[in-house]
Amino acid sequence: MNKLDPTDLKILLALIRDPRAQIGELSESLGIARNTAQSRVRRLLRAGVLRPGGREVDLDAVGYDVVAFVTIEVSHRELDGVVAALRLIPQVLEVHEISGRGDVWCRVVATDTHNLQASLRQVLRIKGVIRTETVLALHTHIPYRTEPLISGLSNAASATTRIS
Repeated sequence: MNKLDPTDLKILLALIRDPRAQIGELSESLGIARNTAQSRVRRLLRAGVLRPGGREVDLDAVGYDVVAFVTIEVSHRELDGVVAALRLIPQVLEVHEISGRGDVWCRVVATDTHNLQASLRQVLRIKGVIRTETVLALHTHIPYRTEPLISGLSNAASATTRIS
């Protein structure tokens, strides 16, 4: 998609905050006509900004096409502070405390390598961060998904019900 205007961005933000919002609720909360909200959502879906079947935003489609996985070694007394500081960096999408090499794992997105470098410098300035190791994602073969797990649970539950 070429460029998102302020109305597009407001729609995306509203859908992130309330993925089950209906078109009427969107139009009312954003102060736009129902037809405008509906046509904008359709356009965002066609452009791939909103993923089909859901209200998840494709960050690649809005310019965040660099994905990195950052392992952070942390001074353990500072772990809570490090996590709190990571929460304030918009490009940090996920933070997990991990076992093995490093203490914290983050998924970070950026618009380009310069933007990524700026984000990594922010991480390195956090009190308690000892060192980081960054790996760039070259291609996503399997995006985050839950359907196979829920499908398996559903099949198991159906099989149990038939047996009972």
